[in-house]
Amino acid sequence: MEKQKVVVNGERLKQTIEEFADFGRTENNGVTRLALSNIDIQVRNHFKSSCEELGMTVKWDDMGSMYATLPGLDNSKPPVVIGSHLDSVKKGGRFDGALGVITGLEVVRTLVDNNIKPQVPIVVANITNEEGARFEPSMMASGVMSGRFDKGQMLKSTDTKGVTFEEALKASGYEGEKENRLQDASAFIELHIEQGPVLENESIDIGVVECVVGMCCYEIEVTGDSDHAGTTPMSMRKDALFAANNLINEIRDKMSKLDSDLVYTIGRVDVSPNIHTVIPNKVVFTIEARHKEADTIRQVEDIIQGLTESEGREKCAVTANKLWDRDTVWFNDQLVSTMENSCSSLDYTYKRMPSGAGHDAQFIATYIPAAMIFVPSVNGKSHSEDELTSWEDCEKGVNVVLQTVLELVAK
Repeated sequence: MEKQKVVVNGERLKQTIEEFADFGRTENNGVTRLALSNIDIQVRNHFKSSCEELGMTVKWDDMGSMYATLPGLDNSKPPVVIGSHLDSVKKGGRFDGALGVITGLEVVRTLVDNNIKPQVPIVVANITNEEGARFEPSMMASGVMSGRFDKGQMLKSTDTKGVTFEEALKASGYEGEKENRLQDASAFIELHIEQGPVLENESIDIGVVECVVGMCCYEIEVTGDSDHAGTTPMSMRKDALFAANNLINEIRDKMSKLDSDLVYTIGRVDVSPNIHTVIPNKVVFTIEARHKEADTIRQVEDIIQGLTESEGREKCAVTANKLWDRDTVWFNDQLVSTMENSCSSLDYTYKRMPSGAGHDAQFIATYIPAAMIFVPSVNGKSHSEDELTSWEDCEKGVNVVLQTVLELVAK
């Protein structure tokens, strides 16, 4: 007879999610909990006490990231780390980030409930300022610990009131030592809501994330002449907005012929002088594109750079300036396979999928074996008060992490 699997307490998980959401809950059942705000400090204190009740020790590093450790039978070996973030955007949801931290907490609670002693330590991590909603950029602390961002520059980042990240960190009581940073681990596991509609649309329980896709972002500048809108014949105009419109249509036409998994967005358009009686003399717009294969991104860049070479742009000049890019980050294949096995053992449906959004795990994956799983987002909503993941799907996600951790800590 097969031994019954250890699973999480679904009702307690639901209560814990709601409990954490009370810190910054909005009128429409969302959450506003900006990094290092008073509400964030309160939820940190709650997280700390919840972990200490389980016999865990809690430390924090020089960027304020928190690490709660459950000892293992052999504490000389690198830990298994489960984590995400507790900060949110303004009027965000209850699940984004927080569910990943709560997952770690519930995994440890389940081990304690069942008197399971892990072979190696288990760490539950709350990574500071993933959202970048108060202090830019996003994924700030994981960027510092992975060497992607310069700490000195990050400390100078200011919020809308002129408060620096350094000032807020010192005032929070969560400025720790650099030596406490996450430096070595056998695995880093992050559970997150999908923030997209794919899993729900395909009626799939779990997304096993294989990578965070690469991307590029360009700023296109179209320059013409401003003239009177009523007196200048159409044939004599240098209308930057008409030219930009043609370029946007050209971009969409050419990129639609590339891989169907490619996503691209024109997210910002600035028109000058933006007066209804004046022909626009300048339009600046952004185009960003995301795909897991580097070759597809190269094709995108060829299309964008080709915009400046053709004639017939309403007699306007076109320049393309790359703002930034990133390479695809592939997660640890062995860890991804272990997560797939966990899904199968629980009879959950799953699919391998990329993440189009950035997460702390992508930076941590550059120096620690890392992987992620997604749980469905109702209507694909995220970063809004409408964000929702069913309690059943939350429970399934945490069970996948639990089974994965049990497999890892048994070795």
